[in-house]
Amino acid sequence: MNTIRYELQDGIATLTFDEPGSPVNTMCAQWQQDLTEATARVVAEQAQIRGIVLASAKSTFFAGADLKATMRLRQADASAVYAGIEQTKKNFRTLETLGLPVVTCLNGAALGGGWELALVGHHRIAIDNPKIQLGLPEVTLGLIPGATGITKMTRLLGLMGAQPYVLEGKLFNPRQALDLGLVHELVPDAAALRAAALAWIATHPKAQQPWDAKDYKMPGGTPSNPKIAGMLSVAPAVLKQKTRGLYPAPEAALAAMVEGAQVDYDTALRIESRYLAEIIVSPVARNMINTFFFNLNAIKSGSSRPAGVAKYKPQKVGILGAGMMGSGIAYAQASRGIATVLKDVSQEAAEKGKAYSAKITQPRVDKGKMSPADQAALLSRITPTADAAALAGCDLIIEAVFENRELKARVTQEAEAQLAPGGFFASNTSTLPISGLAQASRAPQKFVGIHFFSPVDKMQLVEIIRGAQTDDETIAHAFDYVQALGKLPIVVNDSRGFYTSRTFGTFVMEGVAMLGEGIPAAAIENAGVQAGMPVGPLAVLDETALSLAVHVLDQTRADLAAEGKTHQATPGELLVERMVKELKRPGRAGGGGFYDYPAGAPKHLWPKLKPLFEKPGVAWGVQTLKDRLLYRQAVETARCLAEGVLTTVHDGNIGSIFGIGFPAWTGGALQFIYGQGIDAFERRCAELASAHGQGFALTPAVIDALRQHQPVY
Repeated sequence: MNTIRYELQDGIATLTFDEPGSPVNTMCAQWQQDLTEATARVVAEQAQIRGIVLASAKSTFFAGADLKATMRLRQADASAVYAGIEQTKKNFRTLETLGLPVVTCLNGAALGGGWELALVGHHRIAIDNPKIQLGLPEVTLGLIPGATGITKMTRLLGLMGAQPYVLEGKLFNPRQALDLGLVHELVPDAAALRAAALAWIATHPKAQQPWDAKDYKMPGGTPSNPKIAGMLSVAPAVLKQKTRGLYPAPEAALAAMVEGAQVDYDTALRIESRYLAEIIVSPVARNMINTFFFNLNAIKSGSSRPAGVAKYKPQKVGILGAGMMGSGIAYAQASRGIATVLKDVSQEAAEKGKAYSAKITQPRVDKGKMSPADQAALLSRITPTADAAALAGCDLIIEAVFENRELKARVTQEAEAQLAPGGFFASNTSTLPISGLAQASRAPQKFVGIHFFSPVDKMQLVEIIRGAQTDDETIAHAFDYVQALGKLPIVVNDSRGFYTSRTFGTFVMEGVAMLGEGIPAAAIENAGVQAGMPVGPLAVLDETALSLAVHVLDQTRADLAAEGKTHQATPGELLVERMVKELKRPGRAGGGGFYDYPAGAPKHLWPKLKPLFEKPGVAWGVQTLKDRLLYRQAVETARCLAEGVLTTVHDGNIGSIFGIGFPAWTGGALQFIYGQGIDAFERRCAELASAHGQGFALTPAVIDALRQHQPVY
């Protein structure tokens, strides 16, 4: 056996999981074989055994499925997956039904298949460490718990009680597990685990799982219970409302829970295996594993960070502009222990910016989730000022003023002199090229774009933009700063709109172009939501402001004119310009845009959109509308990859999901392409380009870039 050490000493059979050459234990093919062999040895030697201990030689207990192997699965592999998982469950079942006490020693995290393995133990002991994570996160990766997780959690917590942990992937720490009855004992450290296990075995010579007891009753009742039946009658509709039918895993998990609760334990396991075999080979599972496991881990481990630069955390950071973005950044910093100087043109404006941190922490104080002392400490880290001298000694200064090139140049020159030796300067611009803004800097190599998303306290993504002269040290320091805020950094090269704003612009402008073609606004909005976007393109443009889009358009025209070029405005841009300049509809903040916002009532589409733009004779189909909204963003992402704005697939996928709300079921804008295959994507784009314009056209260079960057597992 390569991945399991089997030892029988003094009547105790110990199975120690230790996958060679891996920092964690996984359910790889070798482990599955080894488990079968180890189980056979336990059965053969059971007369000499008085107890079984499950333990790990790693710093964590067990990580779960071998996801690289999962990425290689195809539809035809479903029956082999079913057979494999049934064999693993047979081994689990054998160990837990010998009558011998089985104890699981949880020395660290046990997630997914790792938690399912932990549940083999009749008695589960964990280290009392709040940082240890336990549970079943499979649905967040497009999968379902299929190695007894659904069946056991339902029988331990009941149909209603298990739902957050099975359908939402909610995790818990050892003390929370103790409260739920999922862990039975806590010990102070790893050294105490084995002694506690042996003590329990000594006092429990016979053991069985709760559901094997003759008097077992499911907590809360089975689906035949009228109260449970009533709740279950609406559960699929509630779930569908959340998933919009785009995520098959939670629906399959609910079905396995309910169907399994109506039959005996062993039949329930087979039901669970069938659903797993169907889900694990689905495109959505592959897309989500690719991005939410591999791509996310690549970013968290610093794959986009320049190597060879020492780890860094700024002690004091200045922010210029105490508006919505500046005050949000100030909160993000202060909540992570960073001393913050918040500067605006007046002390009053700066104080108002600081008050934002009080406003968003107060509800937590009121609910007892934050102490008044912690709130006061957070607020004390923010120094509001109108005096540039207060910025003296800042390791980093970020300007978050209005999107105006001259204003940004002025505040840069005013503040840069206050930087500490070795400090750097950043712009929070969302569209203006960094290389151009860096011309106002005395040290363009120490000038970088750090693009936060609004609202800063809720949005995880931060886009770091490398200007033409930005050096590696500055990029590495910006990366570390973003991670110090607990956010996700992506690194892109400079261009107008960078990656996220540029791609987001194609989504909203494609929606506006459809409106200009005569397609009903409601159909456009619904198509966006049905495709998996958080809201429709017209609604999101109202929130970000049509007037801002027009300002960016004017700035682009001026910048290109200065270079002797002409900007060709798209049909969407021209319609937005008409909405603002002729129809006086600047967006939500200005009273209304594509929507009206009546006081005390829900927003609704502006009634005049229908007579102004709708053309009754125009033919349209929902699938085409959905395709236009998603493919247009994917094409722009592929163009960014070909142009070198994006240099990695993981930055594109994570940036599109966390920055602009590209549907998670696709795995991101590039995985959307790779998931269906480059050839299929190219064919559909050609159809869309011939019918709806050059926004969908793919050049040979773009196709080459897609092939060159295609991930291989």
